[in-house]
Amino acid sequence: MHNNAYAAMLLTLFAGLATGVGGIISLFTRRTNTRFLSGALGFSAGVMIYISFVEMFPKSQDYLIGIYGATNGTWAACAAFFGGMLAIMLIDNLIPSPESDLAAAKAEGHDADLSRMGVMMTLAIAIHNFPEGLATFTSTLDNIRLGSTIAAAIAIHNIPEGIVTAVPIYFSTGSKKKAFKTSLLSGLTEPLGAAIGYLILRPFLSDKLYGIIFAAIAGMMIYVSAEELIPMAREYDKGNTMISGVIAGMAIMAISLILFM
Repeated sequence: MHNNAYAAMLLTLFAGLATGVGGIISLFTRRTNTRFLSGALGFSAGVMIYISFVEMFPKSQDYLIGIYGATNGTWAACAAFFGGMLAIMLIDNLIPSPESDLAAAKAEGHDADLSRMGVMMTLAIAIHNFPEGLATFTSTLDNIRLGSTIAAAIAIHNIPEGIVTAVPIYFSTGSKKKAFKTSLLSGLTEPLGAAIGYLILRPFLSDKLYGIIFAAIAGMMIYVSAEELIPMAREYDKGNTMISGVIAGMAIMAISLILFM
């Protein structure tokens, strides 16, 4: 199973580097296509929601039912699922919201505030990306196809995060290079989280631990979709773009799962 470790790290790096793509978009386009961003975020949410309930949680149940039996295994999977939600919610509540901080700083119009908010956003996004990196990595260790799907969804999610990070740095310093580097570095915590998590968990990797991890990751992805992706997509476009993206993401995931059964 550890033969997938190199592929897992490359996929995690790919997902993390997408923040740099967001940084480039924010610096070299006069006007962001908000409708496209809304659809992309909705698409990412659709992929995450579908894969969480159709692929990851059932896989967790299979592992844990095989160890604890039908009733106790299902209870264990549910506990890990809601435990993952609780963990990401605690992180979310401890770290300030990047979007709200950016809006406040832009409203005040002070360069110093923008610079401070840019640093806070970088830290916030870096911490949020840490468990995402572990999620991508451990999923790929078990199944490259599953890990590739999660990496793609997280990469889409990371592009607007790169924009949110780069904009205040650029407007406060006037340096495109510094803004891009900051957005890129914020995403590199994903492979860092994967490396640290793997080093810690490697001696304990087993069917039981995979069952717990998959359910916890499913809970985290549902929370991220409901708390961040869908509301942010709605902010970018008030029409049907977001829900169209969600449906498209779910449909493509359903088709891909059937084709590669």
